[in-house]
Amino acid sequence: MTVVDSTLRPRRADAIRTVLSFTFRHWGRQPVLVAWVAFAMVTATLADVFMPFFAGRLVDALTLLSADREAAKHAALTAFGAMVALGAGMVVLRHLGWSGIIPLTLRMMGDVSQDAFHRVQRFSTDWHANSFAGAVVRKITRGMGALDTLNDTLLLALLPSVTVLLGTMVLLGLHWPVLGLVVAGGTAAYIALTLYLSTEYVAPAAKLSNALDTRLGGMLADAIGCNPVVKAFGAETREDERLSRTVTKWRNRTRRTWTRHTLSGTTQNAVLLVMRTAVVGTSLMLWWHGRASPGDVTYVLSTYFVVHGYLRDIGMHINHLQRSVNEMEELVAIHDESLGIEDRPDATPIRIDAGEIRFDGVAFRYGSHTVPLYQDLSVTIAAGERVGLVGPSGSGKTTFVKLIQRLYDVTGGRVLIDGQDVRNATQASLRSRIAIVPQEPILFHRSLAENIAYARPGASPAEIEHAARLANAHDFISKLPKGYATMVGERGVKLSGGERQRVALARAFLADAPILILDEATSSLDSESEALIQQAMERLMQGRTALIIAHRLSTVRTLDRILVFNHGRIAEEGTHAALLHRPNGIYRRLFERQSEPVQDQRGRDQRDRDQRSAG
Repeated sequence: MTVVDSTLRPRRADAIRTVLSFTFRHWGRQPVLVAWVAFAMVTATLADVFMPFFAGRLVDALTLLSADREAAKHAALTAFGAMVALGAGMVVLRHLGWSGIIPLTLRMMGDVSQDAFHRVQRFSTDWHANSFAGAVVRKITRGMGALDTLNDTLLLALLPSVTVLLGTMVLLGLHWPVLGLVVAGGTAAYIALTLYLSTEYVAPAAKLSNALDTRLGGMLADAIGCNPVVKAFGAETREDERLSRTVTKWRNRTRRTWTRHTLSGTTQNAVLLVMRTAVVGTSLMLWWHGRASPGDVTYVLSTYFVVHGYLRDIGMHINHLQRSVNEMEELVAIHDESLGIEDRPDATPIRIDAGEIRFDGVAFRYGSHTVPLYQDLSVTIAAGERVGLVGPSGSGKTTFVKLIQRLYDVTGGRVLIDGQDVRNATQASLRSRIAIVPQEPILFHRSLAENIAYARPGASPAEIEHAARLANAHDFISKLPKGYATMVGERGVKLSGGERQRVALARAFLADAPILILDEATSSLDSESEALIQQAMERLMQGRTALIIAHRLSTVRTLDRILVFNHGRIAEEGTHAALLHRPNGIYRRLFERQSEPVQDQRGRDQRDRDQRSAG
């Protein structure tokens, strides 16, 4: 247990330092506004420090009534006027402070969310493959809300509390050192205990419950996003039970966190009770020995009640601070995480005219894998050449095109486009010159026009329609009630597979990029859709360097060259006809395996015809 605690303690302290440092950096973007809020709140809070003093003077003035009425009246009115002025000043300054924190926090929340989105969009392919979209969204939104609480806690709560506590200790200490020591000692003990309970007792439980909260959000998003699969297998009850197990864990961990919050609050109240007893007892002792007047006792009691309120609140504020730190921790981690693939400081926009692609002694391995996928891979694809990439699953076809897009960095050698190393180019310029039609097109929940124009946002309606016509998409779009303004649903679920493919092809037409990548765009379509898409693909490949990842080898017969991948190397290359003539060749074996079902069906059809003729 000791070892665990010793390792967790610096991590929790690091979390607080990291989150506060992150917050203060954002404060640095608006220093004038932060200073104004702090000044307004500190000045307003001084009214609470001096208000008990004038309350005591008012009581003393009342005791002078029988001796000197005019003096008593003057003293009472002076104290009363001071109390009214302090109250009015406090109201105005607090309003100004609270008004100032609104633009401060809103800008910070906006900046933090935009910065997080900026980084998430630029994180590597691996990062996105290992992250739940719903969990990432939850981290950002929860962190934004926590930032609001953190700002309020630091500037509107803790800062005034510290001002009152320090001011009160100084004023009481100047009049009665013993009372100053009692208040100072009680305050120090209370704050130390509160910090300990918050960081060492409540925080570990809160961190675990937040992790379950993130997991719960990710699970909800995953199940809802895959609802068609759930329905296809009638698995609604199964998903209910899966979520129920996670909710049970979340509930147990959250109950533990809330219980610890409750026990922490009870302990803090007990300390306040001891402190109150000590302060009241000490003030009565001073009165009994003639060292304090009734007004002084009133001043001390009023001061203590103010301090008691602030101390009680400071415990709550420290808990809020710790909770905010816990909830912001994952958001801050997003800002601190490496992007993975980053533009070099001297990166420049790439210029692609011809579209020649060359792998020059490329070596590559995934993450921490010890065995490389590629080792000294060299191949050149000429400008305007149409090349098929075939081979068994896991042989390196998809990685080949991802290295061209620089979704991964090579571990050795170079990937060159028109003689330019892709690592020296800005990623945005590189990918804008490569059009991609994936096997499973992903569309935004936006209009068809917006989805097609995503390749070129400034495209006119006429250009969008022309691209749709080239992709054989215009006919089905024009039949929709809202035409190009039709919303396609999340990830394009309102469209069929063939329709999504044609929208993706239209997007590629509009991009008009010199390099084209087609990831088996007809692998799961009906024959009619396949024919339309195959026709559009032939148009799209004209005049471009085209790479076609093919699983169905019938789609690569007419290409200029075929590269056959096997275990991360190019085992064979050539035209369809040349590769078929290779005895025991990989391509020939794959082609014959795919042809067997067709030949078997043709044989069965012929036997049926022969039997009918004989009958």
